Amino acid sequence: MTQRERSKQARRKWQRLVSAQGRSGQTVAAFCREHKLCASHFFWWKKRLGASGAAKFLEVKLAAGASILGEDRRVEVVLRNGRSLRVGPGFDPALVGALAAVLESAA
Repeated sequence: MTQRERSKQARRKWQRLVSAQGRSGQTVAAFCREHKLCASHFFWWKKRLGASGAAKFLEVKLAAGASILGEDRRVEVVLRNGRSLRVGPGFDPALVGALAAVLESAA
């Protein structure tokens, strides 16, 4: 196996792990303990993969009784850590994504 193939294989492995941790709702420390991973390696890969510019999709759910025809056209994003973000029409998705990532990683 060539170095390039090993590199691609490692990237795919860590993409799966970072994605699984995000879906799990666990902290990175808890996820790494459970999967016997080195937390510093995990954070390094998470940062590296986050900087790749890959598109990320999040599930959007309308709150019960929400009306898309109402006057308030803002969107509220509730993060896993309980914080929320409200954005209005014309927001920059990349900026909101970066801000959400910072808010979710902040203690």
